[in-house]
This record gives sequence, C-alpha cells and structure tokens, in this order.
Amino acid sequence: MAQPKVVLGVSGGIAAYKACELLRRLTESGHDVRVVPTESALHFVGAATWSALSGHPVSTEVWESVHEVPHVRIGQAADLVVVAPATADMLAKAAHGLADDLLTNTLLTARCPVVFAPAMHTEMWEHPATQENVATLRRRGAVVIEPAVGRLTGVDTGKGRLPEAAEIFEVCRNILNRHGRTAGAAAPDLVGRHVVVSAGGTREPLDPVRYLGNRSSGKQGYALARVAAARGARVTLVEANTGIPDPAGVDVVHVGTAVQLREAVLKAAADADAVVMAAAVADFRPAVYAQGKIKKTDDGGAPTIELVRNPDILAEISADRALPGQVVVGFAAETDDVLAHGREKLRRKGCDLLVVNEVGERKTFGSEENEAVVLAADGADTPVPYGPKEVLAEIVWDLVAPRLRSVPANDSEKSVTRPDFTAPAE
Repeated sequence: MAQPKVVLGVSGGIAAYKACELLRRLTESGHDVRVVPTESALHFVGAATWSALSGHPVSTEVWESVHEVPHVRIGQAADLVVVAPATADMLAKAAHGLADDLLTNTLLTARCPVVFAPAMHTEMWEHPATQENVATLRRRGAVVIEPAVGRLTGVDTGKGRLPEAAEIFEVCRNILNRHGRTAGAAAPDLVGRHVVVSAGGTREPLDPVRYLGNRSSGKQGYALARVAAARGARVTLVEANTGIPDPAGVDVVHVGTAVQLREAVLKAAADADAVVMAAAVADFRPAVYAQGKIKKTDDGGAPTIELVRNPDILAEISADRALPGQVVVGFAAETDDVLAHGREKLRRKGCDLLVVNEVGERKTFGSEENEAVVLAADGADTPVPYGPKEVLAEIVWDLVAPRLRSVPANDSEKSVTRPDFTAPAE
C-alpha cells in the first residue's frame, strides 16, 4: 500500500518544538510527511530541522518551485493535514479563508480531513473571536482538538497548552484509519455533540492502605474517548485509577471510588448527547472504613468485612435520562454464558446498547485487543471480531451516531434531582 501522505503545518508558537516529536512519530510509523511551516514558525525551529526529519524540502512561500504549483498540489495530494501548533492567528486565517502563505493556501486546497491542535495563552483561547473561529472550523468539518491544561510560557498556567505529541499522533492515526475504513467518507459525524465516557476500575477503600478493586486497565474507555474526539465530539472522560496519560482534546475527570464516579458522570451527563459506561464499577464497597491499618491478630484469624451495594450508575442514567434522546451505552464483562447474561443485563439496565465481552485473568484486561458483541435494545446484534480496541470503539460510535441524527446537537443543560449515596469516610 502507498504511504499515507500527511501535511504537518506548523505555525509560530513556542510549542513548535513539540511538533518535531509528532513528525518523528508520523514518519517512523510509515507516513510520508511534508512539513509546511509559517515564516514565524521558523523563528522557533529552523527549516533545516524540518527538512532533515521529514526528508522533504521545506518552504513557507508560494513563489518557490512555481512550476510544481505547490500552493495547490500539496493540499490536493494529502490524505491528512494537521496543524500543530495552531496559533490564534492561524485559526483566524483558516476560519476566514485567508491565503497569504503556503500553509494557508494548502488548507484551502485540501479535500482530506484537517486537524488543528491549538496552542496559546488561556486568555487568547477563551477570547470570543477565537471561540467563534473554532466553532466555524468545526462546523465546516475540521477537527479542532481542545488544548490541554498545564504550564504555558513563563510562569502562566491554564488551558492552552499543546497536547502531548503522542496523543496528537493517536488522533491523526484514528482519523486516517477511519478515512481508509470508510473508503474516504470520513466526515467527523460527532461534531457538535457532547459525549461522556467512563474508563478504568473503581477502588473501594478498606483502610488507609488497602482497597477492593478489579483488573480493568481503562484502555477500552480511552480508545472510545480518543475515537470520539477524532470524530469531532466534545468528550468528557471520567477515569478511575488507570494511570494512562490524558488523551488529546478530551476533558478528563479523575475519580477513585464508585460513588465519586457516579457524581462525576451525572454532572457531565447533564448536557451530554451520549454516555458510554466502559468503566468497571465495583458492585460493593465496605460498610465501614477503618481509620487505621487493619492488623493481623495473634490467633491467626481474619477479619470479617461487611459489604454494602454501590449505586447502579448504568441503570440510573438509563431510567432517568438528563436529556430527551440521550443515548446510553453499557459494558458487560462476563466469564460464562456471555450472550445470555448480556441480554438479561441489557433488559435489566434499560440502556440502548450493551457491549458484551468475555473476560478473565488473561482475556481483555490490560490487553490492546478486544472481542465483543454489541447488543441493541431493538434486538440487533453486532459481532466485533478480535482486534484492536480502537476498532471496537469505532463500531460503537458507528452504532451511536445514527441514533443521534434525529436529535439536534445539544447546547443546553438540564438539572436532574437524583438520590445521594454516601461514600465511606476517607
């Protein structure tokens, strides 16, 4: 197969140096990358660096190699254009169709997926002009990754940091994979939607050093979040004890226990078009939390631990949906009679889709692959053969997206009164 052709646009921000790592990941994974910097970007990283790392000549001008018509040909030949970092100035030019250098001309001629990874100070990102430009680009089908929160230039901290190169690469890889899988029909079908994904495994504390937990790694939930972001959604990821770096363009809420996860999911779901509960939520928690470490006794006995039920979050959000038409997806990890137990759980929980898979000590947990059947409330079954978890994530969103089409993209919030659950003291 021909190497996918990627155009890496680099605009003039201090985060331009991070694009070198993104370029390395793209080239080492078999992509043919052409770097198109702006004149300002070359103040941060020189043309020789881009040329050496990409293996292609680098120019900012439309007047070089005119006989090859680069201002048209580069965009026409691309399978993906990614601009990282994308400054406020670059977002404004792209939104208004300005074309005063090679990169902005390339953006106008590209007919492939386009990704912008913004990086700027918080005040610039939050300015109404920038937000309107971002909304315009997203409405036209571009994927604009939400910037990360963290240390900015100087002593400033806030939202506006360029996501890590590894995470931007994952967004690009997901978009290119979907572009090939759908024979070019890879429009971001979740633009304007807010989706909530839970991931990981909750831990219920016994004492200051021990807890009840499970083997969930959170990798499937992260794959769902990454794929949703690549398809244009605003994503809230509620993660429990994964230790995985935050995905690019995703708002992450970190929790520990089932009660904390419930609180975070319900808050995020208040204005969500879809909720995907991929986390492994503990069914029980200790009735009493020991303030000190539980000690062994001289008689050789073991303590008795009384358990109480945790809230059933999936059943709760399925029965009392925060918005009309909200799509709810659950996961069922089973060890035997997988489909029979899955169909019973689908009926009992009341969700729209249930992803059922067989799990065990050496199955699914911690693996990069998964195998499942997606059961639908209307009786349809969608088998997903063994393969990367990103493939299962794509199929889940393929099934969610058409269920959203009859419901307008949501911009409002709705308050829902729900019962309180008290966690053990920590």
